[in-house]
Amino acid sequence: MTTRRHARTPRVTVVTSGHLSTCPRMLKSADAFAAAGYDVRVVATCHEPWAAETDRDLQSRRAWPVDVIDYRRGDSGSTYWRTGVRYRVARKAAAHRGPFRTPFGIVARAFGRVHSEIVRAAVSAPCDLLYGGTTGALAAIAEAARRQSIPYGIDLEDWHSGESSGPEAAFDNALAARVEAAVVPGAAFVTTSSQPIASVYRDLYGVRSAVVHNTFPLPAQPPDFARHDPSTLRLYWFSQTIGPGRGLEETVMAAGRAGIDAELALRGRTQNGYVQTLQSLAAAHAPQLSIVHHPPASPDAMVDLARNHDVGLAQEVMDVPNRRLCLTNKAFTYILAGLAVAMTDTPGQHALGQDLGHGAALVAPGDVDALAGVLSAWAADPARLDCARRTAWHAAVRRWHWEHEAERGTLYRLAESALA
Repeated sequence: MTTRRHARTPRVTVVTSGHLSTCPRMLKSADAFAAAGYDVRVVATCHEPWAAETDRDLQSRRAWPVDVIDYRRGDSGSTYWRTGVRYRVARKAAAHRGPFRTPFGIVARAFGRVHSEIVRAAVSAPCDLLYGGTTGALAAIAEAARRQSIPYGIDLEDWHSGESSGPEAAFDNALAARVEAAVVPGAAFVTTSSQPIASVYRDLYGVRSAVVHNTFPLPAQPPDFARHDPSTLRLYWFSQTIGPGRGLEETVMAAGRAGIDAELALRGRTQNGYVQTLQSLAAAHAPQLSIVHHPPASPDAMVDLARNHDVGLAQEVMDVPNRRLCLTNKAFTYILAGLAVAMTDTPGQHALGQDLGHGAALVAPGDVDALAGVLSAWAADPARLDCARRTAWHAAVRRWHWEHEAERGTLYRLAESALA
C-alpha cells in the first residue's frame, strides 16, 4: 500500500443496497480500507429475514460501524410500506414515459427501492470518499457524493443493463442503462469483477474500469486433501438462491450419464421446493447421486464450508448477457478450499479456467456429455483428482486471493488517487 499524505485519517463510506452477508465485495472492501488505516463506515440494508442473523454475525467480528436501512415487512414499521408504494409509483411513471424520458430522480427511485434512505444514511456523517455497488445503490452513491462535494467510486460487479431476465427484463435493463449513463461518467474510479464486463463498460461509456476479482482472503489453514470416502465424488455448489436456470439440472443429468456414485451438496435458500424437484430428477436419471441441502451461511465461513468436498461447480447459462460475462465468487471460493473446479466455458470464466490449468475443467455451455466425462474421469482416477485439487490450491496461493497486489492493492491505489 502506498503512503497517504493526509493531515488526518481519510474517511471512507462503503455503500451497498444489499445485506452485508449478501454482498461480500463490499464487505471485503470495508475490511480492506479498515486494515489500511482508513476511518470506515458502512451503509447497508436489511430486507430478508433469513439474512439478518448472518449480518449480526458479521458485525460482531468487525469494529467499523454500520448504518442499516431496515425495510423488512413487519419489522420496519412504516418503512416497508412507504418504500414499496414509492417504488411502484416510480416504476409506473418510468414505464409510462420511458426510462430515458423520465426525470432522473424518478428513475433512481424506480431502480432502487430505498434510494432516498440510502442517500440520507450516506450523508449523515462526513466522509472524504464514497465507494459502493449493487444495483439499488448506484444512483444513491452519486447523489450523496454530489451533496457532500466529495469524489465517489462505483463497483459494477455485473453488467447491470444486461443483467435482468423474465417478463420485465427489457424495462429493468433500460432503467439500469439510464442509471449507468448518469453515474459512470462522474465517478472518480470504476471497478468491475471481470475483464469482459470492463470491456462492455468501456464500449458503452468510454470508461476504463479496474478489474477487482471476486477473490477472498487466504485461509489460515491449507486444505486437507485426504478423502474420507474415495468411493463417492463429492460435488459442491452454493448461491443465495437455489433455483432453475443455474446449471444444476445439467449436473444431475451428467452425474447420471457418468454412472458414478456422487453427492451433490447445495447451499442456499431453496426456491419453491426446487431441491425436491432436483431430487426427483436424480431418482429418475441419476440413481447413484444423492442431493443434500444446506442453509445459507456467512461469507466469512464459505471457504471452510466448501472443504471436505472434491469438486466445485461454477456453471453459467448463456441466455442472460451478464451471465456470459461475469466471474462470480464460486470458483475463487472453491480453489481456496482445495477443490477442483468444473466451469462453464463462458467469456467471463475462460481466462480463469485456463490459468487454473489442471485444477479446472472448462465445459461448453449446456454440454451434459462433456460434463459427464469430466466427472467420470475425476471419479475413476483418484490421483488425477488429487492433482487437480492441489493445482487449484496452488493457483489460489500464487495469484487468486484477496491480499494479492492486483486485487486489494488495486482498490488501495484507486482510493489513493481519488483522495489525492
